[in-house]
Amino acid sequence: MDSLIAASARALASGDVLTALKHVALRDDPPALALRGIAMAQLGELPLARELLRRAQRGFGAHEVVARARCGLAEAEVALALRELGGSSEPLAAIAAQLDSRGDTANALQAWLILARRLLLLGKLQEAARVLRLLENRPMPAALAAMSALTAATLALRTLQTEQARTALERARVAAAQAGIAALQAEVDEALLKLDQPAARCLGGGADALLRIDQAQALLASGAWVVDACRRGLKVGSRWQSLARRPVLFALVRALAEAWPGDVDRDVLILRVFGRRDSDETLRARLRVEIGRLRALIASHARIEATSAGFRLSPCTATPVRVLVPPIEGEQAALVALLGDGAAWSTSALALALGAGQRNVQRALVALEFAGQARSSGRGRAQRWRSMPLNGFTTILLLPAALPID
Repeated sequence: MDSLIAASARALASGDVLTALKHVALRDDPPALALRGIAMAQLGELPLARELLRRAQRGFGAHEVVARARCGLAEAEVALALRELGGSSEPLAAIAAQLDSRGDTANALQAWLILARRLLLLGKLQEAARVLRLLENRPMPAALAAMSALTAATLALRTLQTEQARTALERARVAAAQAGIAALQAEVDEALLKLDQPAARCLGGGADALLRIDQAQALLASGAWVVDACRRGLKVGSRWQSLARRPVLFALVRALAEAWPGDVDRDVLILRVFGRRDSDETLRARLRVEIGRLRALIASHARIEATSAGFRLSPCTATPVRVLVPPIEGEQAALVALLGDGAAWSTSALALALGAGQRNVQRALVALEFAGQARSSGRGRAQRWRSMPLNGFTTILLLPAALPID
C-alpha cells in the first residue's frame, strides 16, 4: 500500500471524506477506485459509488481475495443505503465469514452489522437478533461499536424493550463520541430523541392520552385489558391473542373496547365493522354471527353482553379496558413509517419490507403522493420514494413484522 492510499484510508476512517478524495481523486488503480467509491458513498452519491466499487472489484486479481471481499462489502452497504433489499442474505454472510477467516476482523464485523441492519429493515427480527449475538463481547473500533449499539437499540425498540434500547443508545453515544464522527453522533442523538417522543395514543374509559414507547410498554405489562391496534391483537395479563388475520373480529373488539364501559349501537358496529351505513336484517344477522365468534374467542377473560341498543364488553375481572392506537392510522400507516426514515425506497424494497404485493404498494404510494405525504424521483427501475419524517412522533410501533409480545 503506497503512502497516498494509506493516507486516504486513514482520512476515511476518521470521517474526513474530502481529504480522502484529494489523495486519490486522479487515480484509477483498483485500491484508489475502491477508496473513491467509499468516499462518494459517504457524500451521498450512491449510484456513482457503486459503479466505482464494481470497477475496483473487477480490477483486483483473483488472488486478491480480501480486497475483492472488501469491495463486495462496501457495495452491500451502498445497496442497503439505496434500500435495494432483494436477493438472498447469504452472499453477505459469506463475505463476513471470508474476511473473518483471513484476519480482517474489523471488516468482518462490519459485514455482520450490515446483514443485521438489512434483516431489521425486512422485519426479520429474530434473524437479526441471531446475527447480533455473533458480535457480543467482541472488541471493535469505536465507530463499529457505535453502529452495533445503534442496531441493538433499534431491535430493542421494535420489540418494545425500552430499557434495553436506552442502555444500548447510551453505549452508542459514548462510542460515537470516541469515534469523533459527526454524522454518527447525529444519528445516535436522533435515536435518543425518539425515546421521548409520543409513539401511540391510549383510548378507553373516556381517556385519550399520548404515550411514549416506555409508557406503551408499561400499559401492555400492567395487566389491563388492552386492544393493541399497533399489532392488531389483544393483550390480557400475560396472554397475547393475535387478530392480524381476522380483521372483522379485530374491528369489532376495538369498537367495543373504545366504548367501554358503555355499549355500542348495532348500527354503529355495522358501520365500523362492515363499512355499511344502511343496515338490514342480513347485516344484523352477520353481526350476530361475528359477535358469537368473538364471544368464543375471549370467553376465558371477558363477556359480550347484549343491551337494548347494541352490545357491551365486560371483562371477567375488575380491570380497565384500553385501546392502544398508533399516532397515525390508515391502510398506509406502515408504509408511512418506512418512508419516514428519510431514505429513498424502491417500490420492490417496500413490498419486501411490508410483505405485500408490489402493485398494492405502488397504488398506496400514488395515493400518498396525491395526499402530499410522499414524493418520488426517477422513472422505471430507478424510481425512488421518500417522505419527510413525522414531526413530533416516533413511528416505531407502526413498523411491520414485530416479534410477538411475550
